[in-house]
Amino acid sequence: MKKWSVLLTFFLIGSVFLVACGQSGSGGGEGSSQDLSLATGSTGGTYYPLGGAIANVWNKHVEGVNVTAQATGASVENLALLARGETDLAMVVNMNADDAYNGRADFKDQKVTNFGAIGVIYPEVMQAVVLKDSGIKSIEDLKGKRVAVGPQGSGTINSTRHILEAYGLTFDDIKPFYDAFGDAADKLKDGQVDAIFGLLGLPAGNIEEITTSKEVRVLEVDDKAVKKLQEKYPFYQPLTIEGGTYKGQDEDVQTVTLKAVMYAHNDLSEDLVYNLTKTMYEKKDEIASANKTGQQIDLEKALEGVTTPIHPGAKKYFEEKGIPLPE
Repeated sequence: MKKWSVLLTFFLIGSVFLVACGQSGSGGGEGSSQDLSLATGSTGGTYYPLGGAIANVWNKHVEGVNVTAQATGASVENLALLARGETDLAMVVNMNADDAYNGRADFKDQKVTNFGAIGVIYPEVMQAVVLKDSGIKSIEDLKGKRVAVGPQGSGTINSTRHILEAYGLTFDDIKPFYDAFGDAADKLKDGQVDAIFGLLGLPAGNIEEITTSKEVRVLEVDDKAVKKLQEKYPFYQPLTIEGGTYKGQDEDVQTVTLKAVMYAHNDLSEDLVYNLTKTMYEKKDEIASANKTGQQIDLEKALEGVTTPIHPGAKKYFEEKGIPLPE
């Protein structure tokens, strides 16, 4: 019996030693790799493929990290993941980040403040799309229609709600579908829904895919609606989708835009986030070679629309580059 006690003691000591070695290795020492998760969005949207492209460039150029892009429900879910410490990095619409930080909307009475901005990735363009032969010519025409409003936990669903509100409509006035954008685009092409909303990069690949067999119409967000939006939600800015962006969309169409921003958990070190920030902005061409939305990563516009605190590591990089910090 005594022999087994001695062996058990040695086993436990050895286990503690191995655990200690593993913990010291995860801290980023020489020869070690720190595993990081990047929360993105649905596989049919812009976040997931772009996030994968950014993660690959980080893995190539930032020593000692292994970043994995994870498919999620996008902005709102990503902020919840940050709050619970279940992701290290997240792509989020600036509006949702501001809501979380101030405890509004989806985050009423449950503020999320344990994150800092790395910087803007690209403008998020709200695109409301129907088939050209549908007879739907305006957002008012969506009353009673089958509308894909975005997946639960996404920036799209909130933005869709805001735009409908600007036209005097609510989800009760339509038949909402809560599909990820890729699924929604397939349903539009197949006639299973009448309209789809997406907060996406421009042009959106899934919309381009629809136009290989169908012509589309992008619905306008007119000046009156933009004014109503800005009065209540100042994050929105007008943006023109130029004619010819999509097959069948021959005329310029006004819509609105927000900003897609990369955020980091505050537990990530200043040095690490400095290197992530530097790489994302200085290797943008390499990111763009894998995903064309990466062309819109712009250091000069890195802090436009950022209303929450900037991570110290990112702040250090922007100060070095002379980028004015928000007041």
